[in-house]
Amino acid sequence: MTGSLAPIRINGAGPTGSLLAIGLANFGYSVHLFDPLTADQICSRSRAYALTHSSRRLLTRLGFWNELVPFLSPFKTLRLEDRGINRSVNFTELDLHSSNQSTQSVGWILDHRSLMKLLMSRLEISPHIKLHLGETTHQPSKSLDSFGLVIAADGPRSPTRSQFGFPWWSHTYTQGCLTAKVRFCDLNSEYAFECFRPEGPLAILPLGNSDFQVVWSAPLHRCRQLAGLGTSAFLDQLSTILPQGLEPDALLDSPAAFPLEISFAPKLNRKNVVLVGESGHRCHPVGGQGLNLCWRDVDTLLQLMTSASCVRRGLKTVPGVYSRRRYFDLLTVGLATDLLVRLFSNRQSALLFVRRFGLFMLKHSPLFRRVSLQAMSDGPSTLLQSLPE
Repeated sequence: MTGSLAPIRINGAGPTGSLLAIGLANFGYSVHLFDPLTADQICSRSRAYALTHSSRRLLTRLGFWNELVPFLSPFKTLRLEDRGINRSVNFTELDLHSSNQSTQSVGWILDHRSLMKLLMSRLEISPHIKLHLGETTHQPSKSLDSFGLVIAADGPRSPTRSQFGFPWWSHTYTQGCLTAKVRFCDLNSEYAFECFRPEGPLAILPLGNSDFQVVWSAPLHRCRQLAGLGTSAFLDQLSTILPQGLEPDALLDSPAAFPLEISFAPKLNRKNVVLVGESGHRCHPVGGQGLNLCWRDVDTLLQLMTSASCVRRGLKTVPGVYSRRRYFDLLTVGLATDLLVRLFSNRQSALLFVRRFGLFMLKHSPLFRRVSLQAMSDGPSTLLQSLPE
């Protein structure tokens, strides 16, 4: 059906670019996938992702979900704590939208290596994908005219975005982020934690058994200092900020510290070039929205490029429609995560009242919990439309 369309070039073979390439290839598009890193380098990154129900739906449609199930760590309870006012609330499977309750999980944690190993195996066997790994993504502009679309999925420092002069707005937080994999003593693997603290949020995400991914936000200089500590000193520091009853037992990898920012490209398309994933936006990691937001980009683009109107009229209308459809989700999530960080890092009395009222409503109103969890799980735009059963 799409055989007459020009080939697609995707710059960036991380989780977003690779998943998009496979999705397009499944519908018969010819895809050229470029990345300056080799397959081994792409797969070797030590990190984990929080997957929500919007990502589950996309992975199911693309035929990946069942293959990923053995590598997923589901959690049935998300515990939200505000350390500043000593209040907490639990989100459980009962708070899910009816279309998500059959999964009996609020969300899932997936290791990067397991995900990329599966994606790479699909990329390598697809007859419609030509891999250019270990090759530069930069090409003379004239050589890109032979592609129907050039899709930039090459990350927050996107060379493609810079090459084509896309406007880019960015604000760097004073907070940084430290990630580490930690083994805990006798901790229920069906729990995930999001703790709001004056110096920044702390997320503890299950990886299976007693292993957890720790995402620790704090002033950047402190994150870097913590990353340089020895194992015993690091675990001692971690133990001082953990929720009550949690005790770290072992450090499983080397902690990594990096700066945080909120970024946005005011326009996601220019001629036949489209920004997807973190090449077009980036938000604070609070709430684990990052990869899910990127994959909703993928979902939107796949829907547009496999629609009957696209086949009939060609790809020329896709970039503009894609940009318009993504604005609401990107702006809403970006502003919401920024507001959460500012609200829960502030000690002003008026804001403390707002926090107490918000936590009270979440704890005592099932409807408020359900609406909040749906916005986090499926995207804010789904509050205005029906979800598939």
